[in-house]
Amino acid sequence: MTFNQRKYPVGIQTFERIIKENYVYVDKTDLVWQLAHYGTHVFMSRPRRFGKSLLTSTLHSYFRGDKQLFEGLKIMELEKEWEEYPVIHVDLSTAKNKQNTDELRRQLFSILKPYSQNYGKEDDVFTPGSSLTTLITRAYEQTGKQVVVIVDEYDAPLLDVLHEDEKLDSFRTVMQEFYQPLKALERMIKFCFITGITKFSQLSIFSTINNLKNVSMLPKFSALCGFTDEEVRTVFKEDIEAFAEEEECTPDEMYQRIKQHYDGYHFASVSEDIYNPFSLLNAFQDKMLENYWFSSGTPTFLIRQMKRFKTDITKMDEIEVPSSAFDRPTEAMTDALPLLYQSGYLTIKGYDKEDKIFVLSIPNEEVRIGFTEGLLPTYSGLNAPDVQVGFALKFWRALKKHDIDLAMRELQAYLEGIPYVEGFKKKLEEAATAEGFYEYTLYLIFSMLNVYVQTQVRCRGGRIDMVVLMPDTTYVFEFKTNGTAQEALAQIDSHGYALSYDTENRKVVKVGARFDIQSRTLQDWCVNNG
Repeated sequence: MTFNQRKYPVGIQTFERIIKENYVYVDKTDLVWQLAHYGTHVFMSRPRRFGKSLLTSTLHSYFRGDKQLFEGLKIMELEKEWEEYPVIHVDLSTAKNKQNTDELRRQLFSILKPYSQNYGKEDDVFTPGSSLTTLITRAYEQTGKQVVVIVDEYDAPLLDVLHEDEKLDSFRTVMQEFYQPLKALERMIKFCFITGITKFSQLSIFSTINNLKNVSMLPKFSALCGFTDEEVRTVFKEDIEAFAEEEECTPDEMYQRIKQHYDGYHFASVSEDIYNPFSLLNAFQDKMLENYWFSSGTPTFLIRQMKRFKTDITKMDEIEVPSSAFDRPTEAMTDALPLLYQSGYLTIKGYDKEDKIFVLSIPNEEVRIGFTEGLLPTYSGLNAPDVQVGFALKFWRALKKHDIDLAMRELQAYLEGIPYVEGFKKKLEEAATAEGFYEYTLYLIFSMLNVYVQTQVRCRGGRIDMVVLMPDTTYVFEFKTNGTAQEALAQIDSHGYALSYDTENRKVVKVGARFDIQSRTLQDWCVNNG
């Protein structure tokens, strides 16, 4: 076994440290340079742990004139001046989870305090906004140069209070006052870069900064955060080979597994495939294909918004939306769709240029499994690990043995036991209909198996309830709550659900199943082995 001495910057978001300590670095500095010269005030939205903080740190080093850090990188062919500017770089992730506006103001003061030591004592400063005004003004006067302002995670103080209207309004007022100098002192600002997950349009950065350029969905910057497929194949070639040796498979097989698990993001109508950088680096470091992005769990604010807007989770595999859907203000949205996209749980999978319609879907295996684990207790009252060990694993093992009857018996036995799981009855009583509740529950249960299980698959004849792709067999399932198992099986043929799978080098097995709403279990099934 080869010992891999490569250093992966897991949890390290400082460009200077990555370069000086010789961590693996994927060179994005040509795009960084283009971003720095694209506009005066720039905003970019990306999901959490997607490299936004490293991007802000790289911009910080660039505007600080740290030329030696960039030796050998792409930016050296573009930048000739390397002029130094005063930089005010604030990270607002430390300002979240505050109980009231006084705590929020104190934290904002604390964030700015190090810069007051650089540019002199602050006098007559009573608000975070006046503190920022003083810092920008003094930095400009003392250095004789325009100031660079970088704000990382600008929306962090507001995300956890999305569902609390009164608290959201008061917090937003504090943040509006804090951001006002970015417009008022425009003549003193060389470059202002703001990152976040969401778009709170009524904050001052969107309502008063007229020339704020939102580059979040521009094709030229789609690969600025995250790793492209080409970068993974080249920069991480030796890492894939070492991982393959560990897993006792070929490098090409390992690449396909990695791609399936962490690839699939697109942030523009025209975009290269983008990998989740946080998960990929962790996977190479640990030599394990785990769901690292979900190590801290699905964000509470997202689950709350999905419940608030009664999001139909069974339709998340293919959603058609107009381009205007991405521009809805977060605090005034009428569904959870913008937040699901901005947070990285949905991504762009297609674009109709003529009609300006985007197709959104779950990006990859990691998101599907992790998201499902987070949603299962919320929507069904079931415990995700119990489902995985108690049913999903048994169902999967039965299919691997080509025993579809055993798999269906495992499903039947599990459903018969579900009503006695703590919390399940309560969720069933809260549901609008028992049929709808079981659709959600089955969708989540099967989505947990792995990426080879797809639910609500769109095809020419309609939507297939479930498709399971095994190495040598494709299982096409149709479920009925009204009707018979034979009718469900017949629908697979009459709607041509299996046609697109007949051309693959796999045997196609069709399964019709009937669920009884009264007994809340699988009543019967029938199988056509082709």
